[in-house]
Amino acid sequence: MRVLLDENIPIDFAVELTGHEKDTVVGLGWAGIANGKLLARASRGYHAFVTMDRNIEYQQNVPALPFGVIVVRAPSHRLIHLRPLAPAILDALIGLSPGQLRHVGE
Repeated sequence: MRVLLDENIPIDFAVELTGHEKDTVVGLGWAGIANGKLLARASRGYHAFVTMDRNIEYQQNVPALPFGVIVVRAPSHRLIHLRPLAPAILDALIGLSPGQLRHVGE
């Protein structure tokens, strides 16, 4: 599965999502792009978008997206808080459908 990690997910976290092809918003040079435009870019070839933006489901039309969205809920963006959630994120990626939203964490 081809996964895009939002800019609020540390780049170093990508290695935790084994078995998937991963890109980061920062690595692609897309940091600072508004969510609507970012999601439009992600529509070209990604199967999943992983973010910590808890408002995305209220600000964007997620059911219309050609990929699934995983919202990670953690105390902070620090790897110490994200690493324990990696197995749950990997589980959430299984069977994730276009337009589907899943929450992981608190």
